Parts: sequence; C-alpha cells; structure tokens
Amino acid sequence: MSAAIDILTDGFDRVHDNVGAVLDGLTTEQLLARPTPRANSVAWLVWHLSRVQDSHIAGLLDTEQVWHSEGFADRFALPYDASATGYGQSPEEVGAFRVADPALLREYHEAAHELTLTALKGLTDQDLGEVIDRSWDPPVTKAVRLVSVVDDAAQHVGQAAYVRGLVT
Repeated sequence: MSAAIDILTDGFDRVHDNVGAVLDGLTTEQLLARPTPRANSVAWLVWHLSRVQDSHIAGLLDTEQVWHSEGFADRFALPYDASATGYGQSPEEVGAFRVADPALLREYHEAAHELTLTALKGLTDQDLGEVIDRSWDPPVTKAVRLVSVVDDAAQHVGQAAYVRGLVT
C-alpha cells in the first residue's frame, strides 16, 4: 500500500477504536441521553457517523451499503426513511432515535469499518486522484471524499465522547 492509503487507514482505525471506547459500558439510557433537547445523543452520533461512512464508502465502491445489504435498516427499525444518514435532521428527528440493543450500534459500525478497510485495500495512489463528483468546484476526487469522511467521523466521535462525559 501507499503512504496515503496507510494514513487514511490509520485515520479510520482511530475512529473505529474511539467508537468502541465511547460505547463501552454505557447503558441504553446513557446512550440515548441528550444534554439538551437540541443536542445529539451518543447513540445518534455513532449511528450518524457510521451511516455517513457506510453511504460514502459504498458509493466509492459502487456497491450496496451494509445498512441495507446486512439488514441493519430493518434491525434498527428507525422512524426515518431507509436512506436517511442523519444529515440535516431536526432536533425532533434526532430525539426520535431509539436503539433497543446497544450492541447493534457497535455491530453496525464494525460492518461500516470493514467496508471501509475493503475499499482502502483496493485503492492505489492513481485511484485517489479519480474525480467522482463534478458538481463541486473544484471537482471531488476519491482522496478528497475519503479525507472528508474520516474528518467528519473523527469530529462526531469526539462529540460522542464529550456527550458520554456529560451523561456519565
């Protein structure tokens, strides 16, 4: 692998490790607690960062999201459209998030992380320069998309760690 792929892999591995640390030992009540009515819960943040990672990485691979292919949409049974990733949701929609089994959050993130590792293993430096979205100026390459996803995930897992501190 190239240094760029190694760096991206390390970034996603760090997010994965931090998700595990954030979830460890929390009760369902703590996972769903929101410090204020407009704030996000640990559970919603982990779900959201995993959904965004899953949807964007599946797009890079031109494959189905694990959310659908592994039945997570049905297993979570959320009151959202099956394509929802959490982007742009209102505080009321965030408040409607429920998870019956906290282990499901970890399992979904694990699946999204495995999809990510598969994608990264299949990339070369040349692939990273491939333009995948011309609707932006400048156009978005695979490298830019991957950095965007790992940055977003790192920010959200940091927010989840902060909320965890507040609720514990």
